[in-house]
Amino acid sequence: MRHHIWTYGNESSTAGSAKEVAEVAGDTGARETDEARAVNEDEAASGPAVPPPVLVTFTGVEKHYPDGTQALAPVDLAVRDGEFVSIVGASGCGKSTLLRLASGLTEATAGTVSPSTGRISYVFQDPTLLPWRSVRRNVETLAELTGVPRAEYRPRAAEIIDLVGLGGFARHRPRSLSGGMRMRVSLARSLVLSPDLFLLDEPFGALDEISRERLGGELLRLFELRRFGAALFVTHSVAEAVSLSTRVLVMSPRPGRVVAEFAVPFGYPRPAELRFREDFTRLTAAVSRRLRDGEAT
Repeated sequence: MRHHIWTYGNESSTAGSAKEVAEVAGDTGARETDEARAVNEDEAASGPAVPPPVLVTFTGVEKHYPDGTQALAPVDLAVRDGEFVSIVGASGCGKSTLLRLASGLTEATAGTVSPSTGRISYVFQDPTLLPWRSVRRNVETLAELTGVPRAEYRPRAAEIIDLVGLGGFARHRPRSLSGGMRMRVSLARSLVLSPDLFLLDEPFGALDEISRERLGGELLRLFELRRFGAALFVTHSVAEAVSLSTRVLVMSPRPGRVVAEFAVPFGYPRPAELRFREDFTRLTAAVSRRLRDGEAT
């Protein structure tokens, strides 16, 4: 089933039509800065751009459980290298199921899930740290289990620990860390594997607002530094989704399907004051309205 792509001006059209492409291109062009136009002219002079590789594709994917529950209606979705794609929707609509399918932790009942890379990392809602291990040893765990040589993962782990702001806590045990610090350890543990595709299942959902925004900013910085190729990020916060992403997908209630897609026009790096801008507020409101409309159907 085709879903709707919503332009920044809050107009929708059916994905895949020539009219939609023209509308989206026109809407984007109206917002381009002089610098962006110069980049586009340079690209045109050098020939057509080659699209980034697709890292995972969902084609007609459905998920049914033995008790008869249908978690997902047919879902079609592709995530390319360089994208940060967030998924919002009501509880129980199948957001986390999509991540489990992408990681191979569960199988589709119908349709196909086709990852094009084996370098996939998964961050769960809970940090799931080993309490007897220090921060450094927790961060090194996945690299150890996957057979990465110690001489390779040890300096990499130390670098990532510094990047997530835990440089002074490498010897601490999880019990002495705050919730936000424990989640930083979880992020660092997955990033040590240098994933092409980073799956994040509401990693900041249990944190207070200040910690959540701070960690979101740190995740964004890691994305800008290309510490992972692309992200598929599940959240209940529309503002968080818009502030981080290149695209936001809205899912219907169970059985979940993608009912709308919003392209996020803000470039990277993103300023801290972005959330207070009028264009950010308008886009967040548009996503929220579509989310409410989906819950009412």
